[in-house]
Amino acid sequence: MPRVRRLRADDWQLLRTVRLEMLADTPMAYVESLDAARRQTDTQWQERAAAMSGDSSVTLVADGGEDGSKLSGLMRVVVKHPQDPEKPLQAMLISVYVAPEHRGLGLADELLNQACKAAGEDLGAEHLELGVHQDNSRALAFYRRHGFETTGASRPYPQDTSKLELVMERPLP
Repeated sequence: MPRVRRLRADDWQLLRTVRLEMLADTPMAYVESLDAARRQTDTQWQERAAAMSGDSSVTLVADGGEDGSKLSGLMRVVVKHPQDPEKPLQAMLISVYVAPEHRGLGLADELLNQACKAAGEDLGAEHLELGVHQDNSRALAFYRRHGFETTGASRPYPQDTSKLELVMERPLP
């Protein structure tokens, strides 16, 4: 099993590699297109990695445990600032990926467990929210097994607005 650790700003080349792999493997799962990601410069990737490892975001990656080894998974949580400052902070799970060769081995479980922990302990969020395509029964079942429930809310799916993204949420300890 690969080790799970936080993305560092100097991991920008690994981030670029795994992001391009993510977009090629499951293009409908992300708002960004593969072509747009390929057009980004080294400087843009450096800035992106720095932002993804900042104060209001936790990005977890799984790798082989050696510097420069291929990333086999990625999960990102960001703070979702409430409109009302009296409401508790929420975090949003916005990026999930496990490389095909590591699927079904428990890596997604490990990434999600650590993402929930980081969202609560490090970001101070009381809930973790995510959106799942209405037709993705595997993802819905996976998140339900991890304590997420549908909230009854939905929003148009960014890549195909004729479909819905169901909002799921889980309280954090």
